[in-house]
Order: sequence, then structure tokens, then C-alpha cells
Amino acid sequence: MPVSEERSVSSPLLELPGAIANPDDSPDHGVAWHFGDPFGEQRTAARSAAVLDRSHRGVIAVTGDDRFSWLNLLTSQLLTELPEGSGTEALVLDSHGRVEHHAVLAHLNRTVYLDNEPGRAEPLREYLESMKFWSAVETSIAELGVLTLLGPEAGALVDFELPDEPYAVRELPGGQGLVRAMPGSYDLLVPRAELVDWWRRVTEAGVRPTGTWTYEALRVEGLRARLGVDTDERTIPHEARWVPSAVHLDKGCYRGQETVSKVQNVGQPPRRLMLLHLDGSPEVLPQTGDPVLSGTKTVGRVGTVITHHELGPIALALLKRSAPVDGELIAGAEDRAIQAAVDPDSIPAEHVAPGKAAAAALRGK
Repeated sequence: MPVSEERSVSSPLLELPGAIANPDDSPDHGVAWHFGDPFGEQRTAARSAAVLDRSHRGVIAVTGDDRFSWLNLLTSQLLTELPEGSGTEALVLDSHGRVEHHAVLAHLNRTVYLDNEPGRAEPLREYLESMKFWSAVETSIAELGVLTLLGPEAGALVDFELPDEPYAVRELPGGQGLVRAMPGSYDLLVPRAELVDWWRRVTEAGVRPTGTWTYEALRVEGLRARLGVDTDERTIPHEARWVPSAVHLDKGCYRGQETVSKVQNVGQPPRRLMLLHLDGSPEVLPQTGDPVLSGTKTVGRVGTVITHHELGPIALALLKRSAPVDGELIAGAEDRAIQAAVDPDSIPAEHVAPGKAAAAALRGK
């Protein structure tokens, strides 16, 4: 199902009644933002079942006898033992351990599918192609679009079986496409020509239509980073909480492994991803990339900013280890700077590097 280039056109689901498109400057431009009641849609997704269109994501298909050993050399994840009917997450790092790509994988019918952020599938495929050398592999941009099911009642409403374990993968009815379980959701990778048909099949079963506003609000609440929004060009895996979900700490060599190993064994990540509660009284909110200040000192970077149906305006932020987490912060630049406070439940447990712990134990003897 290859196509010559990654799609950038609007989803056909934007033509459905009630669909409100994302703004042009949104990373989710081209799919629905909401269907007229964003907070009601969020409540339904949290308590019952909702579906959203994420067909702006690109999907790479990798085939060939060497697909596992080859991908294993190029990514942060252990992929030599990815069973049929299973998935995972993986990163591509640069030589300094900084994150260049994040992909969610699914293995079905001797094909590994990698879906990733809008606009990043073709660059990732180009990198993979440049590293083929003599490996028996083929890559293509697959003609698959992603629909995501949210909510605890999704499995009871749809007329097909959903996987019961995170990252488990099943073939969809008809043998075209697949469904992958994710933590708190399910991704349907369906033929793009059947995107509208699958949407109708799911919504006519009683699953409520929603948009990316709902998905992003629940993602931020769950402290799940998004590449290019909650990360910058300096982000390493530990900072974005991608260890261990997208990083296997005991696998063989890959580009950037030295940084991952050093942080894990003898160091600390320079920044940490946390949830900020934002002052909801101003009419403007910070934007992605804005600074987080403690007094006049910059101590972090704002990532995703969203309004949650229960928590109000919230944001993810990468904060320096030295940033105060129990006092008032300012998030935003210039005329959109507002008060912010770290959610105490989002403060990560202090990482105890095994190397440092061993050294301290020796000194104590």
C-alpha cells in the first residue's frame, strides 16, 4: 500500500456534520479539533467511549527477512523478539542521545508498521532507507489512516474484538488493517479509502465522535510527551519519560546509547517533564515553546497547553532539575505570561543511578 509521498491534505472526516477543524497553525491541522462540545466529549471519553481521527499521522511499513535485526540496530527498542501480533514504542536518537523520531510499532502479517507524528513519516523513512546497506528490507509509506478509540466502554460497544493487553495487536475484520491496544486507548490502522466507513461503523455502534482536543487533554493529564511539542532539539529520552516505554535498557548498541546509559547508570536527566496548573483568569494562555520562569530566571520550557474538562487550563513543561517545584512559577512570554504551579503528583521520583548508589555504598564501608 505504498504512496509516493506523505499526505498533507485535510481528512475527509472534516466534512462530517459538526466537525470543527484544528487551526491552521496547529500540529493537528487537517483533522477535527472537536465536534461542538469539547468538554462534554472529554467527559464521554473518560467515562464511556469516544473516537477521534488521527489520520494525519503517517504510517511506515517495513517488510523483509531482516526487518527485526535491522530496526533493532537503528532504534532504542529491543526489536529482535517482537512477536507476531504485538507492538511497542521506539525512538531514533542522534549521536548525542537527543530524540529525533518517536514511533509506535505494530507487527502483523510479517510487516512492522511504524506510525508517527504528522509530517515525520517521510523523513524517518528517508533515514531508514539511508541505513539499509545490504539488509533484506523494504520500506514504504502505507495507505493506512489512524482512528483512536478512548474510554472504558469502547470494547463493549464496537462489533469487533479489541486486544486485551497493552501493545497487543489484532487484525481487523475483513483482513484489511489492524487494531493495537495502547495504555488507555486503542488505535485502528485502517485503509484510507475506508476511513469514513470505519468511522461510521464505530459511531453507529454508539461511540461518540470527538477530536484532538479531547485526546490532547487526556494525554497531558497522563503525562505523555509528544515529539516536537513537549520536546525540543535537546531532549533526551529520560527527560520525556520515554524510559522504559520506548527504550530498552539492556539491548545492544544503537546510536545515542551512550547518553542513555550514562544517565541511567551514573547521572541524572538535566530536565524533567511535569504538569503545570495554569491561572485560568487571563484571556490568553502560554504557547508551546514559551519559557517557564522562577522570578526572572528561565527554568523550563512550555510544551502542550490545553484546557481540561476538570483540571482547567494545564500544560506539560520540561523543567530544569534546579527549578523550584513547590512555589509560584510564571509560564509564557511577554503579554501572555501567567502564574503556574507544578502538580505535586507529577513530580517524578528521584532517579537513583546504580553507579552512584554502588559508589556511595563503597564509601560507606
